[in-house]
Amino acid sequence: MRFGVNYTPRVGWFHSWLDFDADAVRRDFAQIAELEVDHVRIFPLWDLIQPNRGLIRPVGLAAVGQVVDVAAEFGLDVNVDALQGHLSSFDFLPAWVSTWHGRNIFAEPDVVAGEEAFIRALGDTLAGRDNILGLTIGNEVSQFAARPHPDPHEIDPAQAEAWLARLIGAARDSATGLITHATYDATWYDERQPFLPRHAAELGDETVVHSWVFNGAAQRHGGLGTGSVRHAEYLTQLAAAWHTSGDRRVWLQEIGVPVTVVDRGDAVEFLERTVRHAAGVAGMSGITWWCSHDVSRTMLDFPAVEYDLGLIDENGRIKPTGRAFAELARELRSAPSPAPVATALVLDDAAATHARCAPGGGFFEAWMRAAARDGVGPQIVLRSRAQDRALLSARGIRRLIDTDDAASSAASATGGGAAATMTS
Repeated sequence: MRFGVNYTPRVGWFHSWLDFDADAVRRDFAQIAELEVDHVRIFPLWDLIQPNRGLIRPVGLAAVGQVVDVAAEFGLDVNVDALQGHLSSFDFLPAWVSTWHGRNIFAEPDVVAGEEAFIRALGDTLAGRDNILGLTIGNEVSQFAARPHPDPHEIDPAQAEAWLARLIGAARDSATGLITHATYDATWYDERQPFLPRHAAELGDETVVHSWVFNGAAQRHGGLGTGSVRHAEYLTQLAAAWHTSGDRRVWLQEIGVPVTVVDRGDAVEFLERTVRHAAGVAGMSGITWWCSHDVSRTMLDFPAVEYDLGLIDENGRIKPTGRAFAELARELRSAPSPAPVATALVLDDAAATHARCAPGGGFFEAWMRAAARDGVGPQIVLRSRAQDRALLSARGIRRLIDTDDAASSAASATGGGAAATMTS
């Protein structure tokens, strides 16, 4: 299993791409290497590297290559995110798609052609470098596609799929390593989102999940409650329910401890319990913590949650959470691969699943009760695939627990519910 961090530059945050300093990156990576991680995820800002649809700045691409080379000095692989339209509450769309030039970033042919050219240029820059983990189409770009974004670039699921297929194809043609795309949890929790679970589970080389407990999980369950420390485990199992093959892997690409909803004194315990639960999921390829360094307090107008997410503080000192993550990475990297849980909870996908799967929803709470009762979280199977014995066998599932929102409470209390045992 891989363990890494999302790299947030200590000085200047991501605005540091404006006046790139390889020595500053080198200092940051020397600190990151002490965290026992094997990779970093980096975020070149789209609007800086492609400020005009016809201009992809060579100096910007060169800076990306330099960061990859510096990482290699410290034995770190690098995953590069391409379309950095959104980071930590700020949007970074280039001027040629916004305001007077407002065009849909997913549907306008000229815009998509420009995005494809950018991804190909980025892939060409990474070619020939041995420490490339892969390329991700963008960081939660799906959040632009629907509310609650204040100015959504609205599309339907077919358009979302076409956009992903085209840009993933461009990435495959030019880049090396894993080709992925990253949505946030609205894909599974919000029915307004056109980027669907099947898009996450079928497109790209691995399924990517971003797990944040400020989405209602911690508010409902408390910072150290089951619904919080097992949220990443649950979301990983939920994403895998849409897999069409038993060997597809899931990457927990973002996970952090938001001290706005988790007591600061509980941060280390939250990290330890969260990572151990997530690392116990069969098919988990890696855990990439958000993030490497705290946002400096000299940077203004960030939401409060963003300032304390780092494993290293703004002065370059490793925090207690950083030491805990390093110890877990050292321990778990060499641990045997976990066996799949033989029991699966059935999710009825005949109707909309989003609200039921979100924190507070009937299915979410049923899964959490089962995990607390059994000590390990069950897998999840869609009802539409519950009779696919080949798929169930490939996933190591031998027992199905068929429950619904109305019966889940009684089933968890009695240990009952309609259960079916699979035979080989």
